[in-house]
Amino acid sequence: MSFVKVEEKSDFSYHNLPYGVFSTPDNSRHRIGVAIGDQILDLSAIKHLFNGPALGPHQDVFEQPTLNAFMAVGYDAWREARKCLQMLLAANESTLRDDASLRSRAFVQQTSAVMHLPAEIGDYTDFYSSKDHATNVGIMFRGKENALMPNWLRLPVGYHGRASSVVVSGAPIRRPRGQMRPDAGKQKLVTYSMQCLFLFYVAARDIQAWEYVPLGPFLGKNFGTTISPWVVPMEALMPFVEPNPVQDPVPLPYLRHDDPYTFNINLFVAVKGVCHNRQQVRVMCCVSSQYMYWSMKQQLAHHTVNGCNVRPGDLLASGTISGPDPESFGSMLELSWRGSKTIDLGDGETRTFLKDGDEVTLTGHCEGRGYRVGFGLCEGKILPALQQ
Repeated sequence: MSFVKVEEKSDFSYHNLPYGVFSTPDNSRHRIGVAIGDQILDLSAIKHLFNGPALGPHQDVFEQPTLNAFMAVGYDAWREARKCLQMLLAANESTLRDDASLRSRAFVQQTSAVMHLPAEIGDYTDFYSSKDHATNVGIMFRGKENALMPNWLRLPVGYHGRASSVVVSGAPIRRPRGQMRPDAGKQKLVTYSMQCLFLFYVAARDIQAWEYVPLGPFLGKNFGTTISPWVVPMEALMPFVEPNPVQDPVPLPYLRHDDPYTFNINLFVAVKGVCHNRQQVRVMCCVSSQYMYWSMKQQLAHHTVNGCNVRPGDLLASGTISGPDPESFGSMLELSWRGSKTIDLGDGETRTFLKDGDEVTLTGHCEGRGYRVGFGLCEGKILPALQQ
């Protein structure tokens, strides 16, 4: 346990220690920090304490304005950093606990911090890894007989997204303009899709429906993706690993791995309508990330099998995650079944698609015995489209 007080339901337990980039009103410099409880530990203030063989020669990575350099030093350094942080934050370790001057420089209240994108994202790839979601969308657009395309069970389907429009939690997203079918009427079909790890994107389904043949989504999906400011280490997630789903047909050798790499992360989406007065908003969806059919290892293997390189800071998203029941549908497209059903937001508000002023919040955590490993808030508000 840690000398830093952490509430049992906090996302940021001693077992988590996610990385992020922050600034403060009195210091606008972007710094790398680690979340614990309601605090941020400024790693630039304690970089001299990372003196192991892997990180000792690279202490300057914690002086950088993004996590890219730290990501680039590799697994041994990440593991050493986590071990060092858990040692420094332990209740029986005096280095930080008993040094009041160092503590005052190193710890910042999260409420006093401004969070930024954790990395410079060079490329963003979005996959389509949930079988239930892919089946639901296929039924809507192609019917039950052709719900899954022939390739879906044989490879992790994905497309290249737009890194320039990835924003950190709290930044609003403006309703897009684009071309629709001439008989489609006023643009309105804006939805959210919940993904792991750890983001949601906003999609203009009517723009997408007109433009995506034959090359896939363009304006309909490139205008806004929101991510959490916190990067959770894979080591923090390993206690929550689950057996991989049975894959039939058996994938090609480059996509096979025997080690479990499916995680039980509880994911929740809430929508607050523009006229909503209550503090408590309705949770629209609750689903576990274990409903992913294709693992993150398989996504990365497929992404690179042709020689494509990936770089530190690149963002790979799972695609929308849905379970078998309506309460576990991870997109508004499914919850409203392509606009044919209304969704109750409470206070007399209903939706089929998002309206201007609506706020979407994604949260997620793994539940341990007396602690959580969570991702913090991932939220954004829909702004009206710009006038022509």
